[in-house]
Amino acid sequence: MPIAIAVTSPDLVLPAPDGPAPTAAVLQPPEAQPLETAVAQASVLLDQCGHLVVVHSDALPAAYVRRLHTVRAVLESERIALLPVALPPLAVGVLARQLRQLSLSDLGPGVLASATRLLAHYIYAGAQLASVARFDRVPVGLGPHLTSLLPGVRFGVLVNPAPRLVRPGGDGVPGPAYPTRLTVAREGPRRAEDWVTDVLAPEWRVEGVQEVSPLPAESVHWWGTRRAVEFAAAIPDPSILYQLISSVRREECRWCGLELIGDRCGFCAAGGEAVA
Repeated sequence: MPIAIAVTSPDLVLPAPDGPAPTAAVLQPPEAQPLETAVAQASVLLDQCGHLVVVHSDALPAAYVRRLHTVRAVLESERIALLPVALPPLAVGVLARQLRQLSLSDLGPGVLASATRLLAHYIYAGAQLASVARFDRVPVGLGPHLTSLLPGVRFGVLVNPAPRLVRPGGDGVPGPAYPTRLTVAREGPRRAEDWVTDVLAPEWRVEGVQEVSPLPAESVHWWGTRRAVEFAAAIPDPSILYQLISSVRREECRWCGLELIGDRCGFCAAGGEAVA
């Protein structure tokens, strides 16, 4: 049975363009679901799949984060991994899709959970914005803030793996040096001139463009505007992702005993020691 992967909004369950991928469980915010129901849902997932990996944005509301930790505490389970990532919402969905694909492999739960930080590094995420007046994820000077007041202005923003603010039509944006597929979500119809699909995609030589709808609900808060075209370029082939993870030295968590990569266990947050 595949390891259960969960997200915090139904619009983060993205379709897999190639090959099989189990669906993700969708957890609900505290205002939408009683605690007893949330605990029961997590308990069923653990009974069915053994381990539960929850991927969410580090900008998730504090009350929602507390609910996740409360569910874990009530179940007294170290088989639930709560993994905040510093990615915009669409990229969180792309990362969760990669984990869903990899959950079909022979990677153990500790390795899969701890690989989240590694996989996130290889996702190029950003957006085309009509305004940066309320955007605080990348340093924005006074000039762009004032320019945001002009009609028809657009900005290109890359937030991962390195922050960058550009004006479409100006300097290019350094892209990935490996094959990727571009996932795009937008609010409203496509513009006649679309920087993401018409300029960025060819510059980055992506292997394909997948349009998803709607724009994730969390995106409005994350980008500070509803007028956004959000994108995430990521490695689409799960076999390449598997090789990438397998190339990293594995250790054994000194607390819970799970095998992991990196310096932190996704389930108990303890460190590891070399596997003999």
